[in-house]
Amino acid sequence: MAEKRESRRPVAVITRVETFSACHRLHSKQLSDEENRRIFSKCNNPNGHGHNYKLEVSVKGPIDSVTGMVMNVQDLKIIIHQVVMDVMDHKHLDQDVPAFRDSNLVSTTENLAVVVYEGVSKHLPKHVALHQVKIHETEKNIVVYNGEYE
Repeated sequence: MAEKRESRRPVAVITRVETFSACHRLHSKQLSDEENRRIFSKCNNPNGHGHNYKLEVSVKGPIDSVTGMVMNVQDLKIIIHQVVMDVMDHKHLDQDVPAFRDSNLVSTTENLAVVVYEGVSKHLPKHVALHQVKIHETEKNIVVYNGEYE
């Protein structure tokens, strides 16, 4: 009996870009005030400082043979708005965002990328994987997170 071959579908990565503004203070509850000032310098300003973040969320999956899409980019936009824009845009990350306010997480862009990654990944359809989250804190400072743990 001949083996039935599964049809193969090409896999693609799609990316949605959004921008949001937020402020934060780099300050670890696990360090003394002096250590925080030494490590974080001007970013430890007690009143915080702000950024206009550029966010790129990339998902990966098979291209649907009927729709021609990995997923509807409008659905990805809605997920990003629920997880990021509605929660973080024009907010103080340390005071208004539960992931930072209610934990010992320092609101670095690295930790922000992890929070966004974990939030978005919970809402994706099963056939789509979150490929990476890239956050541009400034034109010169960019963080990429792809779900890895060591």
